[in-house]
Amino acid sequence: MSTQIHVEVVYGRRDRQKVVAVSLGEGATLREAVERSGLQAEFPEIDLASNKLGIWNKLAKPDTVVRDKDRVEIYRPLIADPKEVRKQRAAEGKTMKKGGE
Repeated sequence: MSTQIHVEVVYGRRDRQKVVAVSLGEGATLREAVERSGLQAEFPEIDLASNKLGIWNKLAKPDTVVRDKDRVEIYRPLIADPKEVRKQRAAEGKTMKKGGE
């Protein structure tokens, strides 16, 4: 008899977040946890071929084995490149007049 482990699978958008508790057999993978969570049916934009996955805020491959009490996270693609946003802010700051006008 295989031991059951319990993990949380989480996904969030700006308008809505969801946390699902899942029981799996020992040796289950990230991919299996996401599939068992049912989040793909609820959020059709989740695509395991393109969305990155992680465990406790650390990127991991879909075939990574999960452990009891892990938090499996499904990451959305970035809307904007953070480096570009910082460059734009810096450029705007240089052209602003003294006093922020």
